Amino acid sequence: MINQHSENLLNTQLENKPGESYIFSWFDWFCLWYPPGWLILFNRHWQHYHTDSDGWNWPEYGLFLIPGGFYLALLSRWLRLGFRSPGKEVGEFDPKYQQAFRKEVIGPIVKYYFRGELQQVENLPQTGPLIVAMNHAGMSFPWDFLTLGYLLSEARGWVVQPVTSPALFEHPWIVWWLPPKWSQVLGAVRAELDDFEAAMATPTPIANAQGKIILYAPEGIRGPQKGWKRRYQLEKFDVSFIKLSDRYQIPILPVVCIGSESLHPWTVNFKKLQRLVKLPFLPVSPLMLALILFPSMGIWAMKTRLRYFIQPLEPAELYNYSNKERTVAYRQAQQLREKLQIKINQLLK
Repeated sequence: MINQHSENLLNTQLENKPGESYIFSWFDWFCLWYPPGWLILFNRHWQHYHTDSDGWNWPEYGLFLIPGGFYLALLSRWLRLGFRSPGKEVGEFDPKYQQAFRKEVIGPIVKYYFRGELQQVENLPQTGPLIVAMNHAGMSFPWDFLTLGYLLSEARGWVVQPVTSPALFEHPWIVWWLPPKWSQVLGAVRAELDDFEAAMATPTPIANAQGKIILYAPEGIRGPQKGWKRRYQLEKFDVSFIKLSDRYQIPILPVVCIGSESLHPWTVNFKKLQRLVKLPFLPVSPLMLALILFPSMGIWAMKTRLRYFIQPLEPAELYNYSNKERTVAYRQAQQLREKLQIKINQLLK
């Protein structure tokens, strides 16, 4: 479980009274075992720490568990809210709740379901700031990111903020599945330059002593879009993390994840349909029949073993990039991609 440093922070900073931390019950273990119940688990934890009058209720949770029941639950909630969507108030990053969520929900899932583990830990620095750059795949809810964030928190007591597609903040499916401010409160940063820069420049209360830790997918949305056929092939890297590494003199910690491609296997991305529903990717696979019957499975993923291989630190380069020198940053980004591709190929053998 989470290390003693993080546990002390959690105990001293959460505002709930002693004994009110979320405890995994038999019903939570049932939800973890039964895929349509994962959405219940996330929402129940949120409601334990937050007042959420617009959220799901117990009769609606019960409907999640039967084929087609989610549609009735959605109708029930829509009628209960007076024919409107859930509130869209913007939440701010709350490191206290992130720690609680990781310890009380993500921890059991990582340990018993994804079996996440860090390899080559000798390459892991003791302190930040860092940009952690990882290959991204799976065409599913970003469990490879959540698992790595938990493992780094466990190993070093870090507060890790992932850079995430804007669709995970504002898409109607996400707004109805999860509390509208869920991603922001857990520390997710929009994959947009202004938000990325703001996250790099603004310290968090817990991260002050250790530095900012940003989790970034250099492939961008091209990573999960590539589908099953190209699951081991790294796509072109964006250059923004190279330029920000230089601007703030923050080193890059490359990480190779093996196993994320099995989170949602045998997938094909239908780009026209994806654009029609305004999602960053739309995986089509044999599992989609189950998702049609149980839409609450949208945050679920197949059981797999997620292994993370920590690579040697890449120090920040002393360049002062301009638009004319974008090619220098691009060259650095692709050189890093080539190094990680070689490592992936070695590990697969």
